[in-house]
This record gives sequence, C-alpha cells and structure tokens, in this order.
Amino acid sequence: MSNRFEARYQNGELPWDIKRPDFNLIETIENFQIKPGKAIDIGCGTGDNVFWLFQNGFDAAGMDYSKTAISRAKQKAATININPEFYVSDILQMEIPGGSYDFVFDRGCFHTFDEDRERSTFAKRVHEALNEDGNWLSLIGSVDDGRLMMGPPKRTAQQIVTAVEPYFEILMFKQSRFESDDEVPSKIWVCLMRKRAK
Repeated sequence: MSNRFEARYQNGELPWDIKRPDFNLIETIENFQIKPGKAIDIGCGTGDNVFWLFQNGFDAAGMDYSKTAISRAKQKAATININPEFYVSDILQMEIPGGSYDFVFDRGCFHTFDEDRERSTFAKRVHEALNEDGNWLSLIGSVDDGRLMMGPPKRTAQQIVTAVEPYFEILMFKQSRFESDDEVPSKIWVCLMRKRAK
C-alpha cells in the first residue's frame, strides 16, 4: 500500500490533491457543532485539511503512508507559518501516533483497504486513538457512483457498517460527492461516528 501511494506522489498522479479543504469536512464541523480539540487527519496527503482544522482552532496533526506527501505537507505548512505535527505511519501496522484525539478525519483512506479484516483493523485503531465521546468523520467512495473502474475505491453501506459498528455509533450516514475539479465528481458516503464505550 505505502509503495503504491509513494509512487503516485513522486510521479504526480494525484487526482485527490485538490489544494483546498474538502467542503464535507467544513460542513460537518459546522452542522454538528464539533468543538475544536486534538485532531488528526489519517491519509492527510499534502495537508490542506490539516491546515483548515489548525486554522479553525483544532490542535491538528496529519499522518500518511507517503514520505513524499508528508514532506510536501511540512513545506506547505512552513509557507503559511503554521506548525502542525506530521507523521509517516501505516495504520495497519501500528497505533495512530501522537496520543489521544478528540476528532479523527479521513478523506478516502478507509476505503483504500479491500479486505474486511483490514477495514475492521482501521476502525479499531481509530477507536483506540480517540478519547471518550470522540468523533470520526470518514469520506468513503460509494458503489452507488456506478463507475466502479474509475475514481476512488467504492464500498457498500454494508461493508462500512460491518467494519465500524463494533467500535462506533453512527451519527450520520449520507451520500455526497468528493470535493474535486472533476466535471462529474465521484459519489461518496459521508460517515460521522462517535466512539463506543468498550
């Protein structure tokens, strides 16, 4: 997984790198009145959503498989004179770095895992990283898009629920679209979850 994404950051094949925060993140924070706290963006890429969180009062960090992505995120942060933490890390191989969080965001990271057990491990790692009543917002490619060979990986609602339900209460599950420059943006699930007590 990490080699695939590292190669794409090096060759510039980055349709997801839109150079602005995703509107789904902004709308969810505002509509659910999620208070600023300690936050991490899993699969943060070059950092635009981390920067938005940081600039809106969150103690925000980012993590990604790709060393190149994290290097670029740090460079961009320096140009706008902010200093969030960034980590190179593989969520399936280790705990989420940086301690406990109040809010976790991923924009198309969870859906990259093809196997049920991998998505379950992802959900378990997020659960372990969150404080009590912490929230996880995940943007996930939807099979309802229909274009199964184009765009991001597509998941069914059942695949998502199977992975997250043991660890999270689902607060919102709706369809939207990826923030993108595509003429016909990909359909996605927007899934906001709250950590279950274990």
